[in-house]
Amino acid sequence: MIEQKIGRKTASSTFTVELGKVKEFALALGDSHPDYQTGDAIPPTFATVIDFWSGDSSMASLLKLNMEKVLHGGQEFEYLGKIRPGDVITASGEVENAYSKAGMNFYIVRKTYQNQQGKTVLISR
Repeated sequence: MIEQKIGRKTASSTFTVELGKVKEFALALGDSHPDYQTGDAIPPTFATVIDFWSGDSSMASLLKLNMEKVLHGGQEFEYLGKIRPGDVITASGEVENAYSKAGMNFYIVRKTYQNQQGKTVLISR
């Protein structure tokens, strides 16, 4: 039954990358890399900011998850291009795999992030 959720897609969400958010995130991480202060680079896990601040909660709704019982088991990021302040990033998600193990349900969600030119700059799972 859980395998029937493979291929389900979320609505897309959009986020404008602001230098202030990049600096704020780096500060929260305790990382004072100078490129994060100028916007020449972003922290590798900045996609979490995009997800939280774009209001994307559609995956929980799509999978009918009780967020009080969800454990985030891991995440990976594959950067295919640069994300810079001023970029408008559109993220969309799809259930890539779903399985049950030891009485728990596991979902692998692939999120694709495209910039304002339609170029895929990041994939996360």
